[in-house]
Amino acid sequence: MFSTIIYFLVALIIYATSELFGVNGPGTSPGWLQSLVLGIGFFLICRLSFRRILNAAKKSVTFQEDRAVSSTISRLSVLALLVFAVNIYVFRLNTAFSHVQLFQKVPTLEALLFLGLFVSYLVMVWHAAYPVQKHLFSRPVSCKQYIFSQLSFALPTLLPWLCLSLFVDLIRFIAYPPLDDLMNGPAGEMIIIMVFMAGIAVFGPVFIKTIWQCRPMEKGPGRSRIEAVCHMAGLRYADILIWDLFAGSMITAGVMGLVGKFRYILVTPALLGSLNDEELAAVILHEIGHVKHWHMLYYLVFFAGFIACNAVLYDPLMLLVLAGATYFPEPVFSGIDISQVHSVLMGAILICFFIVYFRFVFGFFMRNFERQADLYLFRFFPNAFPLIRTFYKIGAISRQDMERPNWHHFSIGQRIRFLEKCQENSALIAHHHRRVRRMIGVAVIGLISVVGFGYHLSYGQFKPGIDNFVTGRLVLEQLKMDPENADLHVVAGDFHYASQNFIQAIAAYESAIGINSNHVHALNNLAWLLATCPVTEIQDPGRALNLAGRAVGLAPQSPFVQDTYAEALFANHRVAEAVSAARKALELARDRQNYYQNQVRRFQRHLER
Repeated sequence: MFSTIIYFLVALIIYATSELFGVNGPGTSPGWLQSLVLGIGFFLICRLSFRRILNAAKKSVTFQEDRAVSSTISRLSVLALLVFAVNIYVFRLNTAFSHVQLFQKVPTLEALLFLGLFVSYLVMVWHAAYPVQKHLFSRPVSCKQYIFSQLSFALPTLLPWLCLSLFVDLIRFIAYPPLDDLMNGPAGEMIIIMVFMAGIAVFGPVFIKTIWQCRPMEKGPGRSRIEAVCHMAGLRYADILIWDLFAGSMITAGVMGLVGKFRYILVTPALLGSLNDEELAAVILHEIGHVKHWHMLYYLVFFAGFIACNAVLYDPLMLLVLAGATYFPEPVFSGIDISQVHSVLMGAILICFFIVYFRFVFGFFMRNFERQADLYLFRFFPNAFPLIRTFYKIGAISRQDMERPNWHHFSIGQRIRFLEKCQENSALIAHHHRRVRRMIGVAVIGLISVVGFGYHLSYGQFKPGIDNFVTGRLVLEQLKMDPENADLHVVAGDFHYASQNFIQAIAAYESAIGINSNHVHALNNLAWLLATCPVTEIQDPGRALNLAGRAVGLAPQSPFVQDTYAEALFANHRVAEAVSAARKALELARDRQNYYQNQVRRFQRHLER
């Protein structure tokens, strides 16, 4: 079920990237018929995929069926993402509502509508899986209960996005300038996101227990036992709740909430009915271990780290995608809208980054956090037998493959074997705690480094270089389509000059002058290059003075043109005239006063010598 959370977030990324580069322009006609045919095809694939597994399950339910169902659901869920992406990127269904006033004022509503489309594909998968899945539950579960449990488990993941997105819509609607300025700045944007994340982390459990339809556990031996364990471990909590996940048939428990006043212990009816007091205490201690080791706080740090990385790396990444697309030969994208290519590339990169970050990096930490929570049992029990017995019961009652791989938990078999090793050698317990602390330290340092590097790319010392590179690439591409544009040749010359490709820069400026002999910027920039080039073989002071003289004749009131003219005079050893021209540039300047003053001083010192 944790995989469903990732599917939801990837679908959100697909929808968000559809708005890049004009993919959902108003002139586009959505492909409703094609989408309908694709949806019917996907539905048939789902039905056929589970038919063979269902026939085998009717004879006898084995661990192989459990693994087959799990892997088939995963494959079809990924296929659902691809179908959704085709609807957005190729059929462009979201363009159908671009003229709707309500969606223009509250874009979050349109996003929810299309997330509903993705949910419909997942419902097809779950509906097809239900006839097989119901044989694996310990209690009767209706199809409606099965689908609702799958959906409700993942919905809270969208809560931070939904709250923040609605808040942004509200700010845009009321048009309050101070808040607009805060949202448009990188620091303000990050502050608002972090405040929302912290608020939802603290108060979110109150809403989640409602979404999951949890109810307070009645007084009795089971509740008394759980209360006694919490008291023994010193855990503060708001309530103990019954969690009717899959109609209460799943043997599991949970804890949610950073703050004791809003923290809840969750247990399912199947858990209470299957375990004895000692085993129930072991499970509750596992959940308390998550709290005592601050795992939920670390999860929040990981989510915040992803948001921060995305915030500082998104713009430079988008610019590099724009520039990188220019390296592909034209036949690769022949007949395809280049804006659509940009959008798909950007979406693919973001999705890959998201999957690597959460599926592999975050999943690695989740597995080790689960193992650390298992070890919390040893603080109160002399051995791990109660938890080990619980694992065996879960496998037997739910007909679950004990060795089935899991990206966010170690398999049941792996967890049992590790507990047995720690029981034989208690030094392994402290070793694992040290290992987790080292992992967290490395992760925090890594996140800070990546965010710091991304900040320099987006707002710091590396930004001019990236902007210049991207501008250069785009200008060179544009020149292929408009070779008679003198302005583009000048910008290309500036790009080559910044890259210290002086020969190409000269050629670009010469092309601009050839198109427009009175192009001031081309005359000025070429004169500056010929007068100041660090490669002495390229310098040509005489021609530089001629070009600068023509430029200053065309724009005598321009300070940077006067400055270039002064530099050209200086290169020709006419220092007194250079001082006069530099003073004229200083008089005309409205900014960069220090630079022009330094130019006057430099020439003046040479004149005095």
